[in-house]
Amino acid sequence: MKENMKKEKEEIILKELKKTRREEMNSSGEKYYSISVNQVKEIASKFQLPSRKIEILSLKSNIIPERYHRNLGVINPFEQLKLLQSKVAVIGAGGLGGTVLELLARMGIGELVVADKDIIGDSNLNRQILSQETNLGQSKSEVAVKRVKEINSSIKITGYAVFIDSDNVKKIVKGADAVVDALDNLPSRFVLQKACRELKIPLVHGAIAGFSGQLTTIFPEDKGLELIYGSARDLPEHGSEATLGAPTVTPAIIASLEAQEVIKILLKKEKLFRNKLLYIDIENGAIEILKLVVSE
Repeated sequence: MKENMKKEKEEIILKELKKTRREEMNSSGEKYYSISVNQVKEIASKFQLPSRKIEILSLKSNIIPERYHRNLGVINPFEQLKLLQSKVAVIGAGGLGGTVLELLARMGIGELVVADKDIIGDSNLNRQILSQETNLGQSKSEVAVKRVKEINSSIKITGYAVFIDSDNVKKIVKGADAVVDALDNLPSRFVLQKACRELKIPLVHGAIAGFSGQLTTIFPEDKGLELIYGSARDLPEHGSEATLGAPTVTPAIIASLEAQEVIKILLKKEKLFRNKLLYIDIENGAIEILKLVVSE
């Protein structure tokens, strides 16, 4: 009975969408149907449903929410639908994590999780996209949630004002289709990797130091961080970023690459940086892709 009522409601919404849709023309001269942000909100309010549900029904009917129109070309409407139905956890909301969240929200990832106990300070202003003079002293996770909702109100986002540890990490990342390592210390990276392995979730790792940065994607069965940093035992708290600093441009580049790896994972695209380490030195214009292999 409930299933029949659900189908009937969806059919009514689809009629509303078809009545509301607008005929547009893309840059190639091809016609398509679209729906605006405000129209999505109006229909969602009318039927007391989340906006994301309306966007999903729109895409299933080949009506493109205009906010995602410029995504199309590199992805198709079905793939945009897949992104809206996906969940990603971003651990860390600083230079890497803040930008990753911004990009994933604009791309239309349907559900986001962010964890960071830190507060915004003066030293964050040079590179952290969430940091402003007006929110100094505020919780990074709370600012992240607010920012994502301002960008894309269709997205569900949950914030945790905690530093991850072995006791809380699984609860935070459980159910995610991908996890982003945007942390700034080595022990926590290994805690996160262990949880992702046990929950069988792909992990995208990024790190920066000065004008250099690195990226790799780790699936549960991969060796992963051990091949970069060695054993998890006796790790230093921080890597070379502690002495080389974190200038403005480096985290933006690595965060963009992390976001792209997430998209490739969700859409099952090939050519991930899996079992490879992408190393970039933007000061000297050097890019290397190193194979991560277990030594005999």
